[in-house]
Amino acid sequence: MSNAARPAALVAMWPDVFSTLFDDARLARLHALCEVRDDETTGDLDDPALAARLAEVEVLITSWGTPPLTAERLDRMPRLRAVFHCAGTVRSLVTDAVWERGIVVTTAAEANAIPVAEFTFASIVLAGKRAQVFARDPRAHRREWRTLLETTNLSNLGRRVGVVGFSRIGRRVVALLQQLDAVEVLVADPYADATVVAAAGARLVSLDELLPNVDVLSLHAPELPETKRMIGAAQLAALPDGATVINTARGSLLDTDALAAECASGRLDAILDVTDPEPLPVHSPLLDLPNVSITPHIAGSLGRETLRMTDAALDDLERFLNGEDPREAVRVADLGVSA
Repeated sequence: MSNAARPAALVAMWPDVFSTLFDDARLARLHALCEVRDDETTGDLDDPALAARLAEVEVLITSWGTPPLTAERLDRMPRLRAVFHCAGTVRSLVTDAVWERGIVVTTAAEANAIPVAEFTFASIVLAGKRAQVFARDPRAHRREWRTLLETTNLSNLGRRVGVVGFSRIGRRVVALLQQLDAVEVLVADPYADATVVAAAGARLVSLDELLPNVDVLSLHAPELPETKRMIGAAQLAALPDGATVINTARGSLLDTDALAAECASGRLDAILDVTDPEPLPVHSPLLDLPNVSITPHIAGSLGRETLRMTDAALDDLERFLNGEDPREAVRVADLGVSA
């Protein structure tokens, strides 16, 4: 592609995010694809000083913290053709005005799904041995460890795992679970195809059928109005004694108070990488329960993992400039059923 053919692009993200997502090699690739000015990395699309630049921009490179692309902001970018998002969900970024103007939008959600699925799989395996519970207070168990090891519940053989949401991440979790011997994986997702789920090594069932039949419940549903607190008191009560609830999706999927009550009773364990609210208030009982493991939203892409998202965005940018369909294009209908 010649320099003359390169479209004007703006990296619309805050400098700290940009420095995480772009190393020298990826910045060089971006420069080879588009006309980009190094001193115009910004998360402020309302900056009056950007008026002339925005008027000629055809491509936006976005990520965490980029403000919503409202009609008013888009009016300042009359030539904008495409948005390449170096992160997961675009739900907070796109507005109706984006779709009305026919602007192409892509996501790096598939790349971000990789570390989340890895984290979830590791959590499921550790849950089989209650490793997080024992590690929380090793002094409490140092004299009784032989007794602890005698229980037949500490095992990953023949695990029954329930996956709620056959999404990008849910699919990857199901695939990783096939490594466990004699594993039984149940999937609950109203939009999933039973044949596709079966081919992945799982069985599609209703949520009501799934809950009483799993040792581990792993949540991967999107955050939508209809999924808010989809796992409440009744659903938690349906889980077998000793089950573990894992949430690496969105905190709003779980009723926090109901989960705290079940875990305080000792009936359920929980592994939470997301909470509602996030972070939890200092007085939340979940913070002090020995059978609850809470991490600060670390399952998603961090450190060098973020570079995979940049690569995904740049791959789609290159395809777009070559007249090909981007692999990870987002359609307005997608936002009704996915993150």
